[in-house]
Amino acid sequence: MTRRSNARLAGISFLLYVVLGISSMIVMGRATRGEGIAAILANAAQHLFEIRLAGLLVLFSAFCAVALGVSLYSVTREQDSDLALLGLVFRVGEGIVGGVAAQRTLGTAWLVSGGNAPTGEGAQALGSFLLYGSGGPVAAIFFAVGSTLFSWLLLRGRMIPPLIAWLGVVASLLWVVGMPLQILGILRGALTYPLWILMAAFELPFAVWLIVKGVAPARRAAA
Repeated sequence: MTRRSNARLAGISFLLYVVLGISSMIVMGRATRGEGIAAILANAAQHLFEIRLAGLLVLFSAFCAVALGVSLYSVTREQDSDLALLGLVFRVGEGIVGGVAAQRTLGTAWLVSGGNAPTGEGAQALGSFLLYGSGGPVAAIFFAVGSTLFSWLLLRGRMIPPLIAWLGVVASLLWVVGMPLQILGILRGALTYPLWILMAAFELPFAVWLIVKGVAPARRAAA
């Protein structure tokens, strides 16, 4: 693929990644409403299609993470092949963790569909794990490190406007720090909102720029 094609693929993957992620949260949220795990599972049993759809959306977003890793690696490897490869590995790792999350979502559909699934307290315990033990922050850490590396390479190579590149570096570094704090229970609730806002402020303009303008040759390669 050409440099322009890889940039366009990265931009489209970014947009799809955001749309699929938000859509899966909305669909899953509607299917798992209720007070207490018993009520949530009872409501989920009435929305099996939505839960399975959410699982597919999560899986497709994992595909987008892998596509992002490959395409961004292709356009940044001229600047530093080792760092670009490291960014690719982290984005692929994010996709793998996302695939596991999709499996857990589909496991929730199996749990509430009857058949050989456990019932009673066993079902509630397993349901709590499937719904709330998805390891989301783990995937976010992989994402944050990969995003930091690629943003830094794009900035150092002057391949995109400096403002967008700097915003990507800052937003990604905040995620690198913030996600472990979230796992530790130090950062929670409204305190996480700035992280999401800054990342959205970077990713959306960056995606549009990649689709419309592409990326310039790396400064080091041009020299």
